[in-house]
Amino acid sequence: MDIAAANIVRSNAGRDTGKLFFVLKVEGEYLLLADGRARKVEAPKRKKARHVLFVSAEGGRLSEKIRKAEKVTNSELRRALAAFREEDYPNQEG
Repeated sequence: MDIAAANIVRSNAGRDTGKLFFVLKVEGEYLLLADGRARKVEAPKRKKARHVLFVSAEGGRLSEKIRKAEKVTNSELRRALAAFREEDYPNQEG
């Protein structure tokens, strides 16, 4: 499955292995990732697509904002990822 903007991915390489991120933008084989905490919207992580695993194609309001290139805040990213973690991974931190 191809990874698109607004998808949730898990890093599987590098020092951020295991962390969840939102894909803000796709640039060829690179993805711009942010989680609102370590990687903010203002300075997203640039990572190759082969170094992440697809987790979810979240369909909420935040995903729509990302797809339409509207302004997204770091707190929105943190809240959405925390809700996703609680929903799918209730006993996991990070």
